[in-house]
Amino acid sequence: MNSAPASSKLRVVLLTSEMFPFSKSGGLGDVMGALPVALQNQGADVSVITPFYGRLRTAGHEIRLVKSDCPVGYPWAPVTAEIYKTTYHGVNVYFVARGEYFDRRAYYNTYEGDYFDNCERFTFFVRAALSWCRQFDAAPHIIHAHDWQSGLAPAFLHFLRRSDPFWQQTHSVMTIHNLAFQGRFSFRLFENCGLPGEAWHMDGVEFYGDFNMLKGGIAYADAVTTVSPAYAREIISPAFGCGLEGILQVRRPELHGILNGADYGVWDPNNDRYLTCAYTPETLDGKRVCKRALLREFYMADQLEDRPVLCFIGRLRRQKGIDLLYEILPELMKYEVGVIVLGEGSLEYEARLQELVEQYPGRLGGAIGYSEDLAHRIHAGSDIFLMPSRYEPCGLTQMYALRFGTPPVATAVGGLIDTIVPHPSPRATGFTFARPEAEQFLEAVHQALELWQRPAKWQAMMKRAMAQAFTWDLAARKYLDLYASLLAPTATSLGAASRQTDAEHSNPLPGPVRERAEVAYAADQKVPEKQTRMQSGL
Repeated sequence: MNSAPASSKLRVVLLTSEMFPFSKSGGLGDVMGALPVALQNQGADVSVITPFYGRLRTAGHEIRLVKSDCPVGYPWAPVTAEIYKTTYHGVNVYFVARGEYFDRRAYYNTYEGDYFDNCERFTFFVRAALSWCRQFDAAPHIIHAHDWQSGLAPAFLHFLRRSDPFWQQTHSVMTIHNLAFQGRFSFRLFENCGLPGEAWHMDGVEFYGDFNMLKGGIAYADAVTTVSPAYAREIISPAFGCGLEGILQVRRPELHGILNGADYGVWDPNNDRYLTCAYTPETLDGKRVCKRALLREFYMADQLEDRPVLCFIGRLRRQKGIDLLYEILPELMKYEVGVIVLGEGSLEYEARLQELVEQYPGRLGGAIGYSEDLAHRIHAGSDIFLMPSRYEPCGLTQMYALRFGTPPVATAVGGLIDTIVPHPSPRATGFTFARPEAEQFLEAVHQALELWQRPAKWQAMMKRAMAQAFTWDLAARKYLDLYASLLAPTATSLGAASRQTDAEHSNPLPGPVRERAEVAYAADQKVPEKQTRMQSGL
């Protein structure tokens, strides 16, 4: 079956577990809704392959079945997948469907924990995606995998190139969006996944006796990228490496930090269908209109129209520093400010938010869950954006806050370093603090509140923030340059298996279980989306 016509253009296939507007639980969905379009706009022939979830958002998109029996052969020989297709801004999007794996209320887990069969689900997804590519008229030049759910693609491709001429000229890129989520499973799940025994090695998929899907992608990809330059520097250290700093140091010559972009076609206060009033740097009165509407939406005190309103949008998880915000909240209330929180996550942190809303009626507003339209209105109606993350591979919400004229107060980590010019620089667009500690966070917020009381200086910062342009066009050019370097005549695969000896190849058994590195933030888990619930003390 000729599923995709041969093209003289650079052929790129991106594998992802989320893609906005069809599926999204966080920043990965936003990235994958924008990057493929930017690559396509710069001349590449781009396709995306993603799961067909039961709660897929299909409104406004014609999705049709194009293959009813795509062979997968996993977890047993006769198993097949259905492939659906749509077009999104000129990009072909293919959906891998198999009801027992993807027709669920959430993508990855419930409040009780991860789905027990996540390893099988995403092994199936990767194998189905590669099988579907095998039916194209011509092989992709680049297979670009994103996060652990697609991490086995570079590993499979590495071994496929040995025996299948179809894949001989295909190269792989592995992008790490968040190193803390690795897809770590029992050795027994490796045994039948389809990779050869030689992949079970400390420089392959083996990780302290377990099967690590992200590590497989890092080990076997021709190039590895992260979503910001600062994060690429951080993750080769034990403090941020989540136990993978060793393999990342080995791959350091092939490790690249490419800063994500923001989709200003979606996040632009001058053209945003969710806002009460549009505004620009020249018409900032519109932001006051949005602020007034936001306060009423959360039933907050009218007096706050003339006081700073601070906001937090993100997962209610320790990684995002929500505990630090809760710790400093009593002090913030002494400043006569308003605070609005939008997020979902740990039941403990969700319950604490509800308690605090009752404790500070009319001053603290909360919405548990995630709502795309509400996130836009909070960005537009707030004065200061809070992002006290303990680590942040890139972060998109601070980019949105900048464009909406809501200067961020953020920890100086990861992509926050690359996107925020800190006060008191004359080019400042926000405020940063060095360590994720409540005292430093509060001091940085205090600096922001002091500057807010100087309207001319504050408006100047707002305008500088709104002028920042972290475009996907720039990021796409950097990815295209990376792809080109892999396809150059001198490019060779530098995956881990090419460095292993024959003796190492001959031992597929688990190595000794080494002492596990204790990384506090690696325990953070994704949580399912659910209905947003407004909370207010009034």
